Amino acid sequence: MTTATAIVAGHGLALRRSLSLPNSPGRPTSVSLSARSLPHSRQRMIVPASPSPRPCRCRSISSESSTAASAAADTAEEEADPENTDVEEGDEVVDPQAEVCYLDPDADPEAIREWELDFCSRPILDARGKKVWELVVCDATLSLQFTRYFPNNAINSVTLRDALASVSEALGVPMPDRVRFFRSQMQTIITRACGELGVKAVPSRRCVSLLLWLEERYETVYSRHPGFQAGTRPLLALDNPFPTTLPENLFGDKWAFVQLPFSAVREEVESLERRYAFGAGLDLNLLGFELDDSTLVPGVAVESSRAKPLAAWMNGLEICAMEADTGRASLILSAGVSTRYIYSGYQKTPAATQEAEAWEAAKKSCGGLHFLAIQENLNSDGCVGFWLLLDLPPPPV
Repeated sequence: MTTATAIVAGHGLALRRSLSLPNSPGRPTSVSLSARSLPHSRQRMIVPASPSPRPCRCRSISSESSTAASAAADTAEEEADPENTDVEEGDEVVDPQAEVCYLDPDADPEAIREWELDFCSRPILDARGKKVWELVVCDATLSLQFTRYFPNNAINSVTLRDALASVSEALGVPMPDRVRFFRSQMQTIITRACGELGVKAVPSRRCVSLLLWLEERYETVYSRHPGFQAGTRPLLALDNPFPTTLPENLFGDKWAFVQLPFSAVREEVESLERRYAFGAGLDLNLLGFELDDSTLVPGVAVESSRAKPLAAWMNGLEICAMEADTGRASLILSAGVSTRYIYSGYQKTPAATQEAEAWEAAKKSCGGLHFLAIQENLNSDGCVGFWLLLDLPPPPV
């Protein structure tokens, strides 16, 4: 049994399957795709990457603690017990009612052009018995950190606008070009507040540093607050809508499940701006992934005869994850804060289902890390766009 090989930016990708992208329901036959899938006899099932002997843990580093808190690898049973206020040796004692206003002294304020923002209620009651709201702002490197509490009767775009302006004033940094946020329910308020400050509001779940910091704050701050209410569900839960039909301009010719060694993934991220016009990376050092260099990270490679236009369109989507949905026999693309597309379907056979399950298992063994690559040809020695993606559970607040 042979294995086809795709090359992404000079690194060999073990291509286990190559599938044509079928027409979506209602898609006119005049634009049917001519790409041919590899003969079934030549297809090979993907083998899940072996997990590293060291734990794969995502962690965020905060000015509120001298130690990094684990995030992605933490399990539900490790959630903070409101009655357990023990602090591990070496941790600083955090005042849960204190607000944060921090800028790394080694950071260049002019270089911080993008912020990540959350403006939502917390599982904390004030003296009136009403939920406390909080603004949390950071950048992707957590060099900038800012928090402020608000009463629930002061939640509007004017309050948010003034608070964002105060971040700039208090820390001596310019207003950013863009602010990412992940709660669709707050889009109107956030967009209006940012618009009045001349800042572009971008709905996106690529707020990885913010999401991990919120998880850390839940354990080190909120759960230790005197007004903490254990078991409170988030007021504004993240959307997970039913996937819709992929727009015409996002179709490729065919796609493949592929794998790339973790060492090569790091190289791709480090050279992303130099090598590609399109794509997005993640700060692997900040996230604290502890994978062996040889660990295979799963991904999806897409071939298109119009690779550059396709990559350009994809670049504006704020792509955050891809998922093999074995129930629907589909590949699902998640973007923005609440957009999910059926990127492609495949024939639902035991072999195809097993392969999709193996790809998801490989992703899980890598702590949710995966990637999307767009190429002119699956056998070419480069790609037009490269996105590093990460599955993260919704924040506990």
